[in-house]
Amino acid sequence: MINQFEIIIKLFIFSIVGLLIGFLFEKLLLKKLEKLAGKTRLKFDDIFLKSLKGLLTLLLGLAGFSIAVNAYGGALVEKYHLNSVCVSFFITAVSVLLMRIFTRLIKRRTSDASARLPSTSIILNITRIAIFLIGIMLVMQVFGVSVTPILTALGVGGLAVALALQETLSNLFSGIQLIASKNIRNGDFIQLSSGEKGYVQDITWRNTIIRELSNNLIVIPNSKLSSTFITNFSLPEPELSVLVEVTVGYGSDLEQVEKVTVETARNILKHTEGAVTNADPFIRYHTFTESGISFSVILRGNEFTTQYLIKHEFIKALHRNYGRNNIELAVPQRGVTIQDSLALTKVN
Repeated sequence: MINQFEIIIKLFIFSIVGLLIGFLFEKLLLKKLEKLAGKTRLKFDDIFLKSLKGLLTLLLGLAGFSIAVNAYGGALVEKYHLNSVCVSFFITAVSVLLMRIFTRLIKRRTSDASARLPSTSIILNITRIAIFLIGIMLVMQVFGVSVTPILTALGVGGLAVALALQETLSNLFSGIQLIASKNIRNGDFIQLSSGEKGYVQDITWRNTIIRELSNNLIVIPNSKLSSTFITNFSLPEPELSVLVEVTVGYGSDLEQVEKVTVETARNILKHTEGAVTNADPFIRYHTFTESGISFSVILRGNEFTTQYLIKHEFIKALHRNYGRNNIELAVPQRGVTIQDSLALTKVN
């Protein structure tokens, strides 16, 4: 009994020493390594060192416990399967480390503007689940539990599960299809055929979340989204044409109107936030209306929402410059004829 107590004390001491060494490594050495890694061109070393935070202490504590087990464990090793416990904890720690590394790699890779895959939680969750399941199966193998019968049972019961979770699986595979098609990405501004529009905030395993300009969230099942018509204002590029409709009176000099309008538009593009400064604005006359001649002014914005400020500033400036150059905006006119009903009666 005393011998077992001494063994437990040694296991405890070695574990505490390992934890202290790991804590010191994280506080002193790991920070210096992170600074050195930040100066290199490689990105994986940064990700690896950040993923080690918190785990390095645990791994070194586990290493100390494992050393004590192999050196002083004695009969307790077989009785309590201490080697299997050490290996299972090591597998769990490595699984967590791999989850952190892969999720950070995916986030870094998909955060680039040229990323082939959008950064969505469905990809991160699938990665985490896959690593977690592999870790569970390895731990089961360590304790002598055969994984083959479990996989066979899952295969047999897969059909029943698929039928029971038909809607859930439909949303899951629809979400994967949306991601694989690359037609919708996080941050894209889209409009549905039903009229809802906003920024794609996330594609989860069940829903796609869209944030409206009013900051409200629209939650749409992936299966519904994949079967509807979508206009993506961010593809193939976020820049878009900003059209402003203007009508001037019939007495206006159209050459002067074009000159003043284009100069005003160029000035607005140079000094308005969200406008494409190197774009060349132009106008196109297109309609003789009841009150005047209508034309479209075409400007350029960086993305969909910048058009509101561009239109706002352009209309103010155009109204001011038209007034300075005596250009009249068309005013709707209606002719009204009033007849004397009494006179008509006498004539008849």
